[in-house]
Amino acid sequence: MSSQTTSATSGTGSSEVKQYGITSPISLAGPKPIDEELTQGLESTLRNYGVFETQEEIQHRMVVLGKLNKLALEWIYATSIKKNMPESIAKTVGGKIFTFGSFRLGVHTKGADIDTLLVAPRHVERTDFFSTFYEFLKEREETSDVRAVEESFVPVIKMEFDGIEIDLLFARLALTVIPENLDLLDENLLKNLDPRCVRSLNGCRVTDEILRLVPDINNFRLTLRAIKVWAKNHMIYSNVLGFLGGVSWAMLVARICQLYPKAVAATLVQKFFLIYSKWAWPQPVLLKQMPTENKLNFQVWDPRTNPADRYHLMPIITPAYPNQNSTFNVSMSTRTVMEEEFKLGFQTMDEIYCSKSTWESIFTPANFFQKYKHYIVLSAYSSNQEHHLEWEGLVESKIRILIVNLERNQFVKLAHVNPKKFDALKKTDEKSVSRWFIGLIFQKPEGTENVNIDITAEIQYFTNTVHKQALQIAMFKEGMETEVKHVRKKQLIDYLPANLIRTKKKSSIGQPDRRRSMSETKIEKEKDEPSSGDQPNSVEDEKKEIPVSTIGSKRKSIDTPLAPIDVKKNSDVIKTQSSVTEVVGVEPVSKRERTSEFENEDTCAKKSRDDKSEEKSTIANVDENVEKMEVDTNTEKQQVSPPPPQEMKNGFDLEKKLSTIPTDELVDVTNTQNAMQPVAVKKSIKVTLNK
Repeated sequence: MSSQTTSATSGTGSSEVKQYGITSPISLAGPKPIDEELTQGLESTLRNYGVFETQEEIQHRMVVLGKLNKLALEWIYATSIKKNMPESIAKTVGGKIFTFGSFRLGVHTKGADIDTLLVAPRHVERTDFFSTFYEFLKEREETSDVRAVEESFVPVIKMEFDGIEIDLLFARLALTVIPENLDLLDENLLKNLDPRCVRSLNGCRVTDEILRLVPDINNFRLTLRAIKVWAKNHMIYSNVLGFLGGVSWAMLVARICQLYPKAVAATLVQKFFLIYSKWAWPQPVLLKQMPTENKLNFQVWDPRTNPADRYHLMPIITPAYPNQNSTFNVSMSTRTVMEEEFKLGFQTMDEIYCSKSTWESIFTPANFFQKYKHYIVLSAYSSNQEHHLEWEGLVESKIRILIVNLERNQFVKLAHVNPKKFDALKKTDEKSVSRWFIGLIFQKPEGTENVNIDITAEIQYFTNTVHKQALQIAMFKEGMETEVKHVRKKQLIDYLPANLIRTKKKSSIGQPDRRRSMSETKIEKEKDEPSSGDQPNSVEDEKKEIPVSTIGSKRKSIDTPLAPIDVKKNSDVIKTQSSVTEVVGVEPVSKRERTSEFENEDTCAKKSRDDKSEEKSTIANVDENVEKMEVDTNTEKQQVSPPPPQEMKNGFDLEKKLSTIPTDELVDVTNTQNAMQPVAVKKSIKVTLNK
């Protein structure tokens, strides 16, 4: 990032402030006493959620990483000797373990795993990593549950090392020696690397770049901890299911830190909800300018040249080359849910600043199972626990396909998947079961009273996709199956403990729950109303589907929400352009909206008129510094919308084909002899909407 400065004028003079990001800050104001007080309260509240580790726990993690690094060096040395390298040289080739993700960002929680990367010199190959190093790890006393996922989009070895879960990636650099002070942000390291190594390096490169692009790391970390707890408790934290993952939330928070470089955590949390409740998706969130040249010819996110990128609904672009969209899994439903949560979060923050509520109100989850009238219960069965971890991981990685297909149904207004999976209500020794629940909102055409809705084709396509993938990766075993059922809210008691579907009680906090109740009433009125506008297609390239690296993964309970969430549906039907003729790299709202946003804030938020005036002037500067990526002028003149990706066409063709297959031609596959035939949905799934 080129060094830029912004002139800040005060009553005593002016000073030059370093500019972070692609625009000047919205405000350079420092914290006020109320901001400091609320920040202390925020940190105290977060401690109750177990997001901070003790010094002993942190030290244990460092010891584990040290041991793992030592084992990696021993293995690289032994591998070098086997390849006839002189012993004196083998001792100097080096190798190193790097960390990324939440641990590298400094926001990991108790019991969380550590994302790691082993960087090796060029004579050590990936096949060595998944053969000899894999066996080397399995023989160690410190390790348990070691499993290799070599065929995933990002190949990984998963294990538990001395009580800490480790995800270990591998990258082979085109270097004869790995120096101790290796800087992975050096783009020259990517030369002559295969795509899997580039993807493995990308995690570390993105994490390091984020830390370089925020003005105050401590404020960034505390704010990100708060947003992660909020997102998990509100059930919008899951990249695999179409919400946002850890790196996406980190980039959203980092952008707010760039816009308010001197603000403390409490202010940053408030501005987070203010900015993203007004963001004009699909305008992308960028932490730095996109490169003007692509010297290494890796594919980067660019709607001007990649038609598929124009269908991304909520682009958040990684700051490290090759720049990618970290949120290509987001669907219309998941974006709608997140947008409404941003708006509710901003309302709650106003109440916190007005002393009408506490930090608990923004972190307290509501009940997902009281939210909707209709649900889909998706069950994954397998014959034993050993195979079940892999099977449930595969099924979970394909749920977003089911969501997208349901959204295409003209009668489905919203399909909201609960990111948490549930075990069977009554456990048996016969089969292992995992269940997911999808809340549905249906809509009827205007002027109709009774409608019969058939979603069998969507379910059939999903089950066939899961089964086909299991066969392709040689994972399918006898006894593996999926079951999809439609139930009404009152029938959930057959699948869930009573305490999860209890009727919502009146909250002691008062105002936040009262606001949610009003929103629920609004949604109930909307559920049977027709929708205007067509939904866009959003199926992505098959290569971009969630990698099977999630298969068999086990996460600690801290990664799951503390309780189900009660989610509101936006009353307005969101329309997305089928093509993007202009990609704006920064602010989501117009100058007019940004200027008025501070006038609409509650006066009890204790923001002075001077602050508002200062922020208005800096907002005006933002618009002047916006740089736009223009589409080719010929394309604009022709006004031709880009064709849908090929996978999208295939999806529609297969869905149509499945709906016409006679029932007697569909077979229930229990062995590989009938492997490539469609898997029958045992019972048609139809829903009747009455007046």
